[in-house]
Amino acid sequence: MTAQQTVQLVGGTGSPYTQKMVALLRFRRIPYAVTWADPAETCDLLGVEQPKPIFMPTFFFEQAGKTKAECDSTPIIRRLENLYSGRSVLPDDPAVAFVDYLIEDFADEWCTKYMFHYRWYPQADADNASTLLPLGMSVSLEEGAHKQFKDWISERQIGRLYVVGSNATTAPVIDASYRRFLAAMDNHLAQQKFMLGNRPGAGDFALHGQLTQLVGFDPTPRKITHELSPRTVAWVDQMCDQSGLEPNDSDWLSLEQQPDSLHELMAEIGRVYVPAQLANARAVKAGEKNWETVIDGTRWTQQTFPYQAKCLQWTNQRYRALSDADRARVDALLQGSGVEAMLSLATE
Repeated sequence: MTAQQTVQLVGGTGSPYTQKMVALLRFRRIPYAVTWADPAETCDLLGVEQPKPIFMPTFFFEQAGKTKAECDSTPIIRRLENLYSGRSVLPDDPAVAFVDYLIEDFADEWCTKYMFHYRWYPQADADNASTLLPLGMSVSLEEGAHKQFKDWISERQIGRLYVVGSNATTAPVIDASYRRFLAAMDNHLAQQKFMLGNRPGAGDFALHGQLTQLVGFDPTPRKITHELSPRTVAWVDQMCDQSGLEPNDSDWLSLEQQPDSLHELMAEIGRVYVPAQLANARAVKAGEKNWETVIDGTRWTQQTFPYQAKCLQWTNQRYRALSDADRARVDALLQGSGVEAMLSLATE
């Protein structure tokens, strides 16, 4: 693929991962063409094998004369780094790059719980989402078809709240975590423009993707965010298009230069995401369909996900790949955050 070739992807305006990747493509000044449609239908239309599972966004890459569909945003970001030079979203400093990866993983795998919970748990939000999401695929959808699509997606998604662990018991835990997350974001953005300095990393785009929905699509978290963190609201707007930013390598700050506010974000990761990851990994290893643990003082039960166990494994592989000196720098930043519990050199 040459620098002149256009990246093709299919996604939805209500998809946080689509928004993550479109903003990243804009920043990197990579030519792209996004189609707002159903990826599965597009694969069938193009005669391309569907990835399993398939979700938004789905990218279409030319490989050995054939078109291949891919939809996991984290490896796609690394693939784009190899295909297109300049304006990287991956820090050169290995220790900083690891923390960026940690933030991206947290955004993709835990912050999406905020998004899915607020979208489908409160009745007003569920009605908003089931109304707008079908129109996001086609604004000219005929009224009868729209109602049918709305009823189908509402029933399906509300029925899947258990998948992210959202229920009457955990709702206060998710809400409290989101509010602490916003406080950490507001404090951190008061110190610097992006998570790790003055240029965005992959973690920034992952957070942005989830927050486009929490700030701009779903009524309940939008109200909360405007009340608690106006900096986050403004940041999400700016992150949509950072193509005009001219980044320098020095814009990423070393871990030793990071403000204390970064530790607040790490502490939230340690408080809620780490126990979920560890419990899920234990369940996968034991072949159990569900896992249960205590998160923020509340009993939490949800479906086991092999993919999230892989996420934990990949995080540990990256941690082990650090030099002793860089690992010590990461450990110093994370000390007391709780994140240490999922970074064991013995983890496989």
